[in-house]
Amino acid sequence: MGRETSTATRNFAVNRQASHLYFLLEKFEAGMELAGTEVKSIREGKASLKDSYAAVKGDEVWLLHCHISPYTSGGYLNHDPLRARRLLLGRDEIEKLSGKTAERGLTLIPTRLYAKNNFIKCELALARGKKIWDRRETLRRRTIDRETAEDIRRHRSRHR
Repeated sequence: MGRETSTATRNFAVNRQASHLYFLLEKFEAGMELAGTEVKSIREGKASLKDSYAAVKGDEVWLLHCHISPYTSGGYLNHDPLRARRLLLGRDEIEKLSGKTAERGLTLIPTRLYAKNNFIKCELALARGKKIWDRRETLRRRTIDRETAEDIRRHRSRHR
């Protein structure tokens, strides 16, 4: 029998604040150019996307301020934790992103690092920053939805 290929993805790092601070408009999947110790450290779950962002510079997209802790058994081969990492995207996608980020108020935010077919991928989101009142409105809407769902459950349980 042949070997089964698993297409299940495993998240190594998730940027939970991204949806709170930004309107996520469009998502892209990008490969990453990493050193060997960075791959091992990410697989141990020692990566953080907090305060990180991506920028288009020329014909390339770079992931900036992504913290990947040094690998514990790396020794002198270890990497710099905050170094800029090149993201691998198609030329069409890079041109599209450079045009969109040139617009006022749009930025590239990494939302998660995950494994897909034994490669580490970065999910990028084209995002527009939320104002404080937008965040309050989102929280208010979430609270109202939660309360109405609770009322519906309570009503249904009473009338059984």
